[in-house]
Amino acid sequence: SRMLFQWDLLCLGVLIISSVTAEMENEESLDAGVEVEDFDKQSQEADVDRDKSSLEVVYQTPKPTGEVYFTETFDGALSGWVLSKTKKEDTDDNIAKYDGRWEVEELKENTVPGDRGLVLKSVAKHHAISAMLTKAFIFDNKPLIVQYEVNFQEGIDCGGAYIKLLSSSDDLNLEYFFDKTPYTIMFGPDKCGEDYKLHFIFRHKNPKTGEYDEKHAKRPDVDLKKYYLDKKTHLYTLVLKPDDTFEMLIDQSVVSKGSLLEDMVPPVNPPKEIEDPSDKKPDDWDERPKIPDPNAVKPDDWDEDEPSKIEDPDAVKPEGWLDDEPQYVPDPNAKKPKDWDEEMDGEWEAPQIPNPKCESAPGCGDWVRPMKNNPNYKGKWKAPMIDNPNYQGIWSPQKIPNPDYFEDLHPFEMTTVSAVGLELWSMTSDIYFDNFIICSEKEVADRWAADGWGLKKLIASANEPGMFSQLVTAAEDHPWLWVLYVLTLALPVGLAVLFCWPAKKTDEDTDFKQMDISKPITKGELKQEREELEDDEIELEEEKENEDIAKDERRETEETKRELITHTKKIGREAPPSEDEGEGGEDIDDEEEENEVADGSQEEGDKSNKSGSEDEVS
Repeated sequence: SRMLFQWDLLCLGVLIISSVTAEMENEESLDAGVEVEDFDKQSQEADVDRDKSSLEVVYQTPKPTGEVYFTETFDGALSGWVLSKTKKEDTDDNIAKYDGRWEVEELKENTVPGDRGLVLKSVAKHHAISAMLTKAFIFDNKPLIVQYEVNFQEGIDCGGAYIKLLSSSDDLNLEYFFDKTPYTIMFGPDKCGEDYKLHFIFRHKNPKTGEYDEKHAKRPDVDLKKYYLDKKTHLYTLVLKPDDTFEMLIDQSVVSKGSLLEDMVPPVNPPKEIEDPSDKKPDDWDERPKIPDPNAVKPDDWDEDEPSKIEDPDAVKPEGWLDDEPQYVPDPNAKKPKDWDEEMDGEWEAPQIPNPKCESAPGCGDWVRPMKNNPNYKGKWKAPMIDNPNYQGIWSPQKIPNPDYFEDLHPFEMTTVSAVGLELWSMTSDIYFDNFIICSEKEVADRWAADGWGLKKLIASANEPGMFSQLVTAAEDHPWLWVLYVLTLALPVGLAVLFCWPAKKTDEDTDFKQMDISKPITKGELKQEREELEDDEIELEEEKENEDIAKDERRETEETKRELITHTKKIGREAPPSEDEGEGGEDIDDEEEENEVADGSQEEGDKSNKSGSEDEVS
């Protein structure tokens, strides 16, 4: 049983170690437990040895492999991008200008030589920059895929990294791009305080009024915190499909998906009925489910004037109470400041400190009796509540047909997009943007990601800290992992103790060894053992006497039998038998001989039983 217990512990240790290993692998692969998209084959072929540094990687600017509406790698000159020259409305003139600075730089960490991106450089300033698409995207029968990279190189306190797809119009001027410029879609990360968001907003045109309303996708159900704090480059992708569905992905993992008709707030289509704004609640409508009992009467002995607290009449002032000593006294060590002006500051007084004499006494100053709960207190009398017989329920206005009702069955058919822009405010600098692409084919976006973001990911993985640092980081996100770490470290020690430490003596070993170990015996124990031996001897003697008596009795019985047999033979010789009698006589003789043989064998058996009993006694 001891070996089985040890094997059980060994199996438990293997299970714990396996669970820790699986957790570390899941942290790398699952990205908050969401569905993972298949990475493009080219990214697998571009896999490099993790031991190589980023300096040994040969970078080539990504090139689109299919039809695209816009691409930007920032590896060359910043051509085609326009800085805004306008001001933000409804803002103080000091910060209203879009004068935030942009630079084209390489990453600070996990640098890919030759790979550069657009970096937001200013803190607490408005930034706005935009560029026209290669060709406008029209929402008809092709999906829209928007994809780009973001790296919060200094983390992020409060700010966004989202992009806007600007609506086509004849008066669109990128030099006047600001927060009120009409856009069709806004997508990307945003964070302030502990609120981590991934925006997807589209402006929907009301077919009846022509006005635009913002429709917000519901928040993702996954934890987005790590994407803002790990200082790694992450890939953000939005996929809109003609069947009015959408997907949002981070690092090619789906973090949110839904329907434009069902998963937007507020809904695209208004309700068919609304509450009648002219309907008013009747004056006599009673919404009270409970009312005071009108028949209840206050008891005569109910005194509402009794206070809730009274002085304790049984309290006694503690001995040693210092009535004449104040609780606070002027600090004798305090000195008036040299620059104290009594005309301006008034008469100087030393600050008050606790009276040192009161520290060793029960108290100082006037003693006041403590207060206690008044047993006669009842408070203000109120009638008990009963069910309202006139209760009519909660009133609500009647429903009427919604005069603004419409039904847009295909909200995917949005306003055409002709430009892309970044209009941001941030309290943290060095936000890195790279590798923008707008297209309609997922394969094109995946190939683009493999040539850009895939390479950054491989280099970042090659520069990852050691296993110990990864374990500590994982435990910071999941504190319960510390328990597994402690158990995993303690398991080998425990197993070594179980298998190598001397085994504990069992009861059988102890009983066996007690026979060979002499122990001191007291006189009482010695006397008791002697009496027990004497009793055993007496019992043996009695058993022996009983056996002798039984043996004598058997001997007498045998002798009696022999005499009877002899007498019978004599009688048979005296009378001559007939033929039948002669045969019978032979039978009698044979029977007598058989009896003699049986008696002899029985006697031998008795002797053997007796010898066996004597052996057992000895």
